[in-house]
Amino acid sequence: MHIEEFRTYCLNKKAVEEDLPFDEVTLVFKVMGKMFALTSLRGEGFTINLKCDPVYALELREQYEEVQPGYHMNKKHWNTVNCEGMLEDKLLLELIDHSYDLVVQKLKKADREILKNL
Repeated sequence: MHIEEFRTYCLNKKAVEEDLPFDEVTLVFKVMGKMFALTSLRGEGFTINLKCDPVYALELREQYEEVQPGYHMNKKHWNTVNCEGMLEDKLLLELIDHSYDLVVQKLKKADREILKNL
């Protein structure tokens, strides 16, 4: 997967917007204003930070060398995923979906209802 595929996939999800809230090189994807994915635009290798269930995060890190604790993030809840390694695109898409779904689950009930009706 390359960055444009990642970007398109994220933006095709309901109520997702992209932003550069931290600096001019950290692209952030949010659902209803809450972060679920980040990547650098620097070109030093394509990695993404994704939210993850803590138990699943540990399993992924043990199973795949491309999955590491979240760089500059809460390492319990975030993974940094190397998209230039051996991970299949199918798994990468599943991890993006997992991150998005975790964030949606934590939204206020009113926001979840708005999202559901979009």
